[in-house]
Amino acid sequence: MPLYFANHAIYGVYKLLVSTPSIELRSFSIPEVWLSTFQEASAQAAKFANDFNVTWGKQNVNITGSSRGDVVTLTMTKEKGGAGFRSLSPFLYGHFSMKMKLIKGNSSGTITAFYMSSQDNYKKWCEIDFEFLGNVSGQPYTLQTNVYIQGVGNREQQIYLWFDPTAAHHTYRFLWNQELIMFFVDNRAIRVFHKATDLGIPYLDYQPMYAIGSLWNGEAWATEGGRIKTDWTQQPFVASYTQWNVSDSCQVQNSTGTAGQHACYEKAHKSSYGQAPNLALTKTQIKYLRWVRKNYVIYDYCTKNATATPECTRNWP
Repeated sequence: MPLYFANHAIYGVYKLLVSTPSIELRSFSIPEVWLSTFQEASAQAAKFANDFNVTWGKQNVNITGSSRGDVVTLTMTKEKGGAGFRSLSPFLYGHFSMKMKLIKGNSSGTITAFYMSSQDNYKKWCEIDFEFLGNVSGQPYTLQTNVYIQGVGNREQQIYLWFDPTAAHHTYRFLWNQELIMFFVDNRAIRVFHKATDLGIPYLDYQPMYAIGSLWNGEAWATEGGRIKTDWTQQPFVASYTQWNVSDSCQVQNSTGTAGQHACYEKAHKSSYGQAPNLALTKTQIKYLRWVRKNYVIYDYCTKNATATPECTRNWP
């Protein structure tokens, strides 16, 4: 749903924390043991053609190689539109990460995204999103996350980031297993969605999803609820993706039957992403989630409609 929440108090805290990075650096550290396996896999050079193909806007996609892997640049103009790409195969459970560098300057009306989606291959539409809502120059980007299960979304959370996402590539990651879905920014947990089938809430159990990246014109709602439109005098709008990692996951080998889903479910119980400590929040993740909620959250669907969403009691530690 299109959302706009002008919260000057939160924006003031955002500016203070961004201008004082030592605040968060003094407060938290990331256990090296917890990250070592994933960082080792992430360091491998990623080749676009091995994992993805362009699904639309091919004329707006540029792929260049580097020692750390391919860099995929998406461009959007009024005349040619935007672009998108999708993984060659769907997945069921695992870690999925992407480094992204967002549009500089006035990016109002634009939406740059990295997400997982069942798309057209499966009847029950499921999706988990990182969506970056463009801003007017000088204002912070809004990161919107969402969870769709069996076609039902309306689970938006929005935060400001504690850094400039246009200055360099930063890592955005999903952890998805049989008990929870966790969203990370530069290895900091920013959101968790726990399995709540005991409360009558469906979960993404046997629903394979593709990894997708896109840049498109969302001026109808992206910036201040659509009040500020895309300024085409600022085109071209350019965002880039690199160092993706889908290696610590389960690729569904047969998307037309259920054998692939069963195989991935069994693999989850034998893989690091489907075993402790990844089945529940660690102390460090709890600290980060509380830190994000206190300093950066500008909208939470649970605050708006908690009585209609019983899973909200489990969303924040």
